[in-house]
Amino acid sequence: MQKNWYAVYTKPQAEKRVAGLLAKKKIETFVPMGYVKTKTFMKHKFVLEPLLKSVVFVYTSEEATALLKQTNGVINLLYWLGKPAVIATEEIDAIREFTETYRNIKLEPASVNCEDTAEENNGFRFSMKGRLYAMKNKTIKINLPSLGYALIAEIEEDNLFISNNPLLQNYRLAHSS
Repeated sequence: MQKNWYAVYTKPQAEKRVAGLLAKKKIETFVPMGYVKTKTFMKHKFVLEPLLKSVVFVYTSEEATALLKQTNGVINLLYWLGKPAVIATEEIDAIREFTETYRNIKLEPASVNCEDTAEENNGFRFSMKGRLYAMKNKTIKINLPSLGYALIAEIEEDNLFISNNPLLQNYRLAHSS
């Protein structure tokens, strides 16, 4: 009984509740959260919201997917070519790492199941732990081919070079002294 990551489509704004209900059923879940800047009466504040609206990732076997549909708030699984879409573990790990590292994250539609799709126009491309990143003008982008999205974050120069990545220690942004 092999377990895989699947994407579950939920009712609007029910991601956290569905994740809690599935956790009670002993199913591992992941809801990627990101900070969104909102304006209140007199100031701006950051609110933690799900990155992918109405999507919860679950780690379970294909036989147990019928149990997912019986959970309150779940509409269906996401399908690709007539089968439940299997999300690569590396992509889930990349989303976790990206959401823990960066704050200003945006989603952008990308090609589905297309490898090596980073732009090369005056940008810098590199690969870390098998993941393709593209960097340009203080933004970093990671492609998620099985989801059909790319995560884009605006970065601070200090955040990039504090990390202990030997690949990045020799590079500076254009305006660096």
